[in-house]
Amino acid sequence: MTQRRFSRISRRQMVRGLMATTAFGMVTKFGTACSPPPAEGDAATDDAAAGDAGGEDLVVGFIYVGPKDDFGYNQAHAEGAAAMLANVPGITLVEEASVPETSAVAETMRSMIEIDGAKVLFPTSFGYFDPYILELAEEFPEVQFFHAGGLYQDGVHPDNVGSYFGYIDEAQYVAGVVAGHMSQSGKLGFVAAKPIPQVLRNINAFTLGAKSVNPAITTQVIFTGDWAEPVKEAEATNSMADQGIDVVTCHVDSPKVVMETAERRGIYSSGYHANQGPLAPEGYLTGAEWDWSSIYTQLGEQFKAGDTLMAGDIPHILRGGLAGKFCKLSPYGPAVTEEASAAGDAAREQLISGELVIYKGELKDNNGSVILTSDQEYKQDNIELEKMDYLIEGVEGSIDG
Repeated sequence: MTQRRFSRISRRQMVRGLMATTAFGMVTKFGTACSPPPAEGDAATDDAAAGDAGGEDLVVGFIYVGPKDDFGYNQAHAEGAAAMLANVPGITLVEEASVPETSAVAETMRSMIEIDGAKVLFPTSFGYFDPYILELAEEFPEVQFFHAGGLYQDGVHPDNVGSYFGYIDEAQYVAGVVAGHMSQSGKLGFVAAKPIPQVLRNINAFTLGAKSVNPAITTQVIFTGDWAEPVKEAEATNSMADQGIDVVTCHVDSPKVVMETAERRGIYSSGYHANQGPLAPEGYLTGAEWDWSSIYTQLGEQFKAGDTLMAGDIPHILRGGLAGKFCKLSPYGPAVTEEASAAGDAAREQLISGELVIYKGELKDNNGSVILTSDQEYKQDNIELEKMDYLIEGVEGSIDG
């Protein structure tokens, strides 16, 4: 299969151009017998012609809120999309990056459907869901919309909308085990964007992993207030280094600044979203990565087999952790000792087998309130974890700002 070449012109520009001229007539809705004639030499034309000769390709669209090379959230999804394209014959990929969580994403989705003929869309950012995905899903019931998050409600949202996400706090737990072995000061740092449940789960799981090695270890958390605040992220990392913290991790869209700042300050770092090892060749320990390549390839195979959300072939809520290959660990960096790597490997295997439960009692928050008594535990699929609104004992910081 020939990989699609991408134009530098955005699809929003294409839609405006088409609507502003009469050369192409009215934009034809996806699913009708005709489609607007593309420009001469356009990559889509070449691929469509090839598809007509040997069976039409399925067009799948991916939309990212930031650049595809951010060493973080968007790069992880883009790598997964590339894996789907490489591993599933008969798929054509269309992408658009740096699309804000505004009506701009609705324009992008519409043009992917009407101009590119997309039958499946992956708008990957949290803020794309309501109202934009929901509105477009109602308008185009034959198109499948997959959202990275936990917002889908059965009986409330359209049947052509699905939700997928992973228990990446499992990988954070393992990263915490490694950090616990590597820290000499017993002080860890966590640079975080916002105190929402997904972020809190990562902070708490990382800390619990470290505390399994050293019960006295602490994690200082600093919330920057938004997903991309590079100046605040650098300031937070420098502040932590100044206080003697010797391992730093994060949950922001692009961990690049945190990793590079930690490396300059000569402290260890643990990554997130994707592998940031090249950014910190001496101090990178490991990291909690999304394994979207596995999930997107699996979904691509289902699409080509004719499976849909609407028919019930694909679950509307897809969840999984290390065992389901929704997430993985970055390769250990050169600084990681044999003891630390062996402990990390053991924790990973115990999580995969189900032997290890991250959230079990007695567990207290950092205000001293009991979250779980000694005979209680929350397994990964427990809905209470989706509502997390606390930091555990050992975390220094507050969710109240």
